[in-house]
This record gives sequence, C-alpha cells and structure tokens, in this order.
Amino acid sequence: MRLPVIPTLIVALAVAAMIGLGVWQLDRRGQKEAMIARYAGNRSLPVMAFPRPPIGDEHLFRRASAMCLEVAGWSEQAGRAENGAKGWRHIAECRTGAEALTTKFDMGVSTAPGVVPVWKGGEVTGTIIHAPDATPLLASLFGKRGPRPLMLVSETPAPGLAESARPDPSSVPNNHLAYAVQWFLFALAAVVIYVLALRWRGRKVTPPPAPPQS
Repeated sequence: MRLPVIPTLIVALAVAAMIGLGVWQLDRRGQKEAMIARYAGNRSLPVMAFPRPPIGDEHLFRRASAMCLEVAGWSEQAGRAENGAKGWRHIAECRTGAEALTTKFDMGVSTAPGVVPVWKGGEVTGTIIHAPDATPLLASLFGKRGPRPLMLVSETPAPGLAESARPDPSSVPNNHLAYAVQWFLFALAAVVIYVLALRWRGRKVTPPPAPPQS
C-alpha cells in the first residue's frame, strides 16, 4: 500500500511540531527551576529600598521598605491571612514621592468585605511580589507588554486587619513537565490514529478475492 503523500506530510509536520513544543516545555522547566531558586535566594538578602519603575522581576520575594506619604485609595480582593484565615486583602494605592506615580501596598486581610482601613500611611516593610493585574488573558498572551507592576506585602498589618500570607517562592507554578508530557502524548496519539486510519483505508480499497471457478 502506497502512503498518501499530502496527508502523510501534514501528519508528519504536526507530530514534529508537537514534539518540538514538548522539548521547548522541558527547556522552560529548567529555566523556571532556576528562576524559583533565584527568588528563594532573594529572601535571604538584606532589606532594600522599594525599587522604582520601570523594573523587571529580579527583585521578587525580596524584603524591601518604602514610605507611603499619602493613601490615594483602597481596593480589595480575595486573599488569605498568615494565620490561614480566608478573607479580603486590602491594597492601598500610595503616593511615595513628589511625582504622580503610586505604589501598591498589601496592608492585610479582613474577614468581611467592605472594610475601609483607618491607616493613613507611613513606612512599610514587607515582601515584593507582583501587583494584581487587570490585563485580559488574551491581551497578555498576544499583546506586547512591559514589566508587570510590583507590590509590597506589609509585614505589619494596618489596624484592624490580619497580616496577609507571606509570599513564598514555592507558590510559583512550574507545570512545564506536565505540559511536555501532554505534547508528547498528543504526538503519539496522532501517529497511532494515522496508522489506524491507513490500515482502515487499506482494507477498504483492497478488492475482495474472486470466487472460485466451478
């Protein structure tokens, strides 16, 4: 049985692409492991001044301090306290200098929504993490974007709030091995399905044997 050229070429290209994506995910896994190790090392570094934008992610999970001169507003989202309680974490939008730029400070967790903290500002020491990002998923995947804004998770909660859970580098997901296995399985499934399709096609086009002559 001769192999159909165009379908075979299409399947071969698809399988090659899947294998390539699997190998890429394995490479990304190594990069992510190195990145998480670097973040873990940041935790043991001395306290630094909160970095000024624009910056990348090299300071994530490092302790830093900053001065909130004025609270411009509050926002809240679901969060968890250091003691394990679930609730709403309160994020202050603070002016930290003469310029119009503001910095976000996670000032703690309440067990009920709608709480407005009485904290008016001051010096904050905490851990640097990514600030909540409202960028739509599709825009983040296909659009060009600069470094994500950073936020300081305060070690001392605002009055009436519980301390937010301290950021831990181990919470950074590293699912690239699972993604790689998925791509390899997709490639294997494509090959098996194509082989079965060829066998079925061969049986369909093969004429039945002629009846014996009497």
